[in-house]
Amino acid sequence: MTCTPQHEPTVSELFDLSGRTSLVSGASGHLGGAIARALAEAGSRLVVASRDADRAQSVADALPNPNGVEHCGVAMDQMDADSVERGFAEAVRQAGRIDVLVNNGHEGLGADWTDVTPEQFTRQLANATAYFQLARLVRNHAVERKGRASVIMLGSMYGVVGSYPDAYEGVGPASPAAYQALKGGIIQMTRHLAVYWAGDGVRVNCLSPGPFPPERIDPEMVRRLCTHSPMKRMGLPHELKGAVVFLAAEASSYMTGQNLLIDGGWTAW
Repeated sequence: MTCTPQHEPTVSELFDLSGRTSLVSGASGHLGGAIARALAEAGSRLVVASRDADRAQSVADALPNPNGVEHCGVAMDQMDADSVERGFAEAVRQAGRIDVLVNNGHEGLGADWTDVTPEQFTRQLANATAYFQLARLVRNHAVERKGRASVIMLGSMYGVVGSYPDAYEGVGPASPAAYQALKGGIIQMTRHLAVYWAGDGVRVNCLSPGPFPPERIDPEMVRRLCTHSPMKRMGLPHELKGAVVFLAAEASSYMTGQNLLIDGGWTAW
């Protein structure tokens, strides 16, 4: 069965997010900032979610604003289910609607497999619970208003392949086992929700970055990681901007349940 559109969109139209509102969690972070800026530059109105409402609004105020829309911030602690409910309700109250969700917020864990406690491991997996809760709220909101939505989960190359122990030996903790379980679970949850929600007009895809270390990471670890990359370098935050706009926009309208890896070829080995 084929459907011939009455109008073939131009490339500019396919990537244009004007008139849409995007909710981004963790937008004040290393990668979240680039993701939020990309959506704003493409014309979207942004709702920034952070545990601190003032910080969220400060990030929102600093975003590009080519269409003169009013970006806003909301308080949301993704490790607290009640806070997620309240934060989403406030996002809808301020913005009127949510068309795009980027589940980027993350509570980190420094403990590796050698010393992580069962309680710490379980709490790390609660990040996935938060992703599901917020995604379901967006899905239900889209259905209620008879609209469409794009949900973008943040995975990782470490949800697809194992770690390289020698990259961490002697310079930091091993890549946490709980993180690997979390990101692998998020990628599989993406597939599961995509097939259930496709009929509702809600697309669910995953964006999985490769190595994008912040400046605070030990330079020796970065050097070792570079040796394992086909491109022999680390990623820069702006190198995720095109991918997130693609997943949010009509450019990916026939894509759901997929995991888009931006990893410099790491998982191609």
